[in-house]
Amino acid sequence: MDSGDLAWMLISTALVVFMVPGLALFYGGMDRAKNVLNMLTMNMYCIGIVPLLWVTVAWTLGNSANEEGSGGFFGGDFIGNWDQIGLDGLNQDAESLIFVAFLMTFASITPALISGAVADRMKFAAWATFVPIWVLLVYTPVTYWVYSGWHEEMGAIDFAGGTAIHINAAVAALALVMVLGKRKGWPEEISPPHSLPLVMLGTGILWFGWFGFNAGSAGAANGQAVQALLNTFVAGAAGMIGWLAIERIKDGHATSLGAASGVVAALVAITPAAGYVGGLASIAFGLVAGVSCYFLIQLKNRFGYDDSLDVVGVHGGGGIIGGLMLGFFADNSAISNDIADFQDGVFFGGGSLLVDQIVAMGSVIIFSFVVTYGIAKVLDATIGLRVSPEAEDVGLDQAEHAETAYNHSDSIFGRL
Repeated sequence: MDSGDLAWMLISTALVVFMVPGLALFYGGMDRAKNVLNMLTMNMYCIGIVPLLWVTVAWTLGNSANEEGSGGFFGGDFIGNWDQIGLDGLNQDAESLIFVAFLMTFASITPALISGAVADRMKFAAWATFVPIWVLLVYTPVTYWVYSGWHEEMGAIDFAGGTAIHINAAVAALALVMVLGKRKGWPEEISPPHSLPLVMLGTGILWFGWFGFNAGSAGAANGQAVQALLNTFVAGAAGMIGWLAIERIKDGHATSLGAASGVVAALVAITPAAGYVGGLASIAFGLVAGVSCYFLIQLKNRFGYDDSLDVVGVHGGGGIIGGLMLGFFADNSAISNDIADFQDGVFFGGGSLLVDQIVAMGSVIIFSFVVTYGIAKVLDATIGLRVSPEAEDVGLDQAEHAETAYNHSDSIFGRL
């Protein structure tokens, strides 16, 4: 790496770290006032515990190639070679370390995405235990499959984490809420966002950080990074317009929450494709995701799973939409980068990529759901996943953290 590439990766790493407090504000604003600090703490905890896990063991298991090939469950030839686990087994040069740091930010934000689904009712002690177990048993092998393992050998592609991060987290969220159960009164009692300004602020921070998330995944300051940045900008804009348009048609109003949701849905959809498509394809990704995810978030009412902040519909739906559309729109000729070498999509003469995408996404959906469900059942049977009904009534900020976000007990916030 030259100094320009290294500088871009340093900036990208910082941008993705910034996405975690952005996500916390995005989720926190949608949550109830009496639970907002709990949501912020759940998110911030992930950038406390996951980096420690990452540099000691998870990096090696998720990103080091096996000498015998890439067909294993984990990466790294670590059995019998324990000195190779963690940073001590890595060359301590700048190029190696920046990728450890950059990918550590992805590992940190992935479990944070799950937190929105379990809002208002999960014990913080259970969350604190769940996150490191899930990162080791689910996230780490999945990221290995996608970027160093059998997904890559097969030919499936995922530029910045549509499958490894968004689909993975969304399916895990679905499994977790199925064990956790519904909030008291749901769906009859509606819980509107307590602070839409926080939601909009969080959306802006997420969009800003997503430039590092996607364009940084090029691994250098090159043409592919520029293409990924442009696609990220355009797709987010199209997603906002798509959601607002369908919301206006169906509900009669274009809302700020809809605008924010459309941006995030589109950013999720373009993530697997950001460095693999060109031209106006990003508009199609954004519009399809914005319109489709508007309908997908309504499935929770039909099927009865209480996904509090629509993690399954937005991140799962957006990730699957992006992965499938990539099978049609992937275009080698559009990428100004000699490193780019992937299968073309259906619209550019390819055919097998779409099948590979479906197989790759399907394998992660099954694996993530089964293992997460197992983790949740074990935790529920031992330490318990859910707070008491009394704690749910008084709010998790007070019950779990002995704090309050808004020191105005006589105001409306004290009664929400």
